[in-house]
Amino acid sequence: MSEVAKKEEGKELSRFRPATDILEREDGFHIFMDMPGVSKDDMAIDLEEDELTVTGRSAQCPVSGEKFVEAQFGACEYVRSISISDIVDRERIKASLENGVLELFLPKVEKVQPKRITIEAQ
Repeated sequence: MSEVAKKEEGKELSRFRPATDILEREDGFHIFMDMPGVSKDDMAIDLEEDELTVTGRSAQCPVSGEKFVEAQFGACEYVRSISISDIVDRERIKASLENGVLELFLPKVEKVQPKRITIEAQ
């Protein structure tokens, strides 16, 4: 956890559901979440059974001698849970964070090819 987030930990933070886009493509699901001010160290992605939960803390604290004149966003907690189905390959889920946008890739399970069962004579 970053130093800024540690300072904010004792306070009750406002909780928001991040703006999210979910796209289904042939290879899987691509999820984009706006997480302004959240660093990789202040984010957690947990998968439990059929639910993927993303949490992140943003902490914008003024430097000593400064004060906010106006604050549109600042110290807050982002939380979003997404139900996933059995067509998602849980072992190959990937996540990246760039410019305040979290991108999750949930690949689809590879299709099982039909199989002919051999009959053995006795």
